[in-house]
Amino acid sequence: VQVVESGGGLVQPGGSLRLSCRPSGFTLDYYVIGWFRQAPGKEREGVSCINRSIGSTYYATSVKGRFTISRDNAKNTVYLEMNSLKPEDTAIYYCAISFGRLLTLNGGSYAYWGQGTQVTVSS
Repeated sequence: VQVVESGGGLVQPGGSLRLSCRPSGFTLDYYVIGWFRQAPGKEREGVSCINRSIGSTYYATSVKGRFTISRDNAKNTVYLEMNSLKPEDTAIYYCAISFGRLLTLNGGSYAYWGQGTQVTVSS
């Protein structure tokens, strides 16, 4: 099984990026996909998650109103649209898969993780 993130890069403050997450090889149904991030010297932080079956979403307070999570089930892909980016959004962003149905930003609830994609917000 694989969880592959893409779309990271360098962007100026106030700019936008769209991250993609594409899980593959799963034989069991999974419902919740989450995005997490970890900045140097800081603990991992939950950013957002989505129930890919019903489309319900949940956001961390720090990104609410700036980030949007969505899914395209036909492409088996989840996106994280990030707008109004700030230097403090700089981190490695990880996508993760949960076999539960609960929307949660508790990383312990996620079974599979991608390798991460770097997002750097700097002028």
